[in-house]
Amino acid sequence: MTRVLVTGGAGFIGSHLVDSLLADGHAVTVIDNFDPFYPRAVKERNIAAHRTNPRWSLVEADLRQRDAWWSRLEGTFDAIVHLAAKAGVRPSIEDPLTYQDVNVAGTQNLLEFARERGIRQFVFASSSSVYGVNPRVPWSEDDHVLQPISPYASTKVSGELLGHVYSHLYGIRFLALRFFTVYGPRQRPDLAIHKFAKLLMAGESLPVFGDGSTRRDYTFVDDIVRGIRAAIDYRASGYEVINLGNNQTLSLLDMIAGLEQALGRQAERRWLPEQPGDVPQTWASVEKARRLLGFAPATAYTEGVARFIAWLETERQNAEART
Repeated sequence: MTRVLVTGGAGFIGSHLVDSLLADGHAVTVIDNFDPFYPRAVKERNIAAHRTNPRWSLVEADLRQRDAWWSRLEGTFDAIVHLAAKAGVRPSIEDPLTYQDVNVAGTQNLLEFARERGIRQFVFASSSSVYGVNPRVPWSEDDHVLQPISPYASTKVSGELLGHVYSHLYGIRFLALRFFTVYGPRQRPDLAIHKFAKLLMAGESLPVFGDGSTRRDYTFVDDIVRGIRAAIDYRASGYEVINLGNNQTLSLLDMIAGLEQALGRQAERRWLPEQPGDVPQTWASVEKARRLLGFAPATAYTEGVARFIAWLETERQNAEART
């Protein structure tokens, strides 16, 4: 049995990772501060099944406040998976100082914890946003000319660099996984697929920023979890930056068309100006992930959206039953 510390383990990706780890018999400790970015009740539903598992425990705390969690974590762990962060490109433009504080200082505190406790495996959730406006696609980890254009993206670059320092000085194996537009059941309600699906179901118009030609490499959450699990087991080198994406792009208008097909509804589009911080496209080369982690994205967008819509319908029915 492996002991894994998962930060952000009540969130979208984190709760799916915890599902996978518990199903395979591992012990999981979660740190989550239930950030009010979206309602706590959503995260509580994510972890409802975990609470009955004797191999799961929760420390509710903010990573910036070391006294609130450091001493409550007993013993050591075989690996840390650091998913907790202030999320979102656009909100980071409104509040850059908090994003810097949470995402960089919080990461440094966790790296210090790993150093003190002798934890040698550290998996860090980075982001495709670090590539910024890089026109060379698909984006490769070998391209060191990063051009982030949001405070959120810059904090993820900082986290990767902090990891390199701790890997070099203290022998912590650090894997920075650059996630590309993750979607699926439990997706954050502010993200486009979730937001647009709810608007469609309610018969409301969809806000389309720009001309709809922006493209994203949409990656289903189950594929991301498989990549994280492989990173937990990786031992071949001390520091790596690895893309986890679907290795193909979809325009905003095509994404909406997929939702329309899955829901059997036609969307009214409300055209709006482009948003600051948005990049024109994201596109992952996953060759390195394939080589080092055996990673192969397996979920087509049509399948992933169908599974997301099925979950969303269940959520809607459960919400009606609660009222």
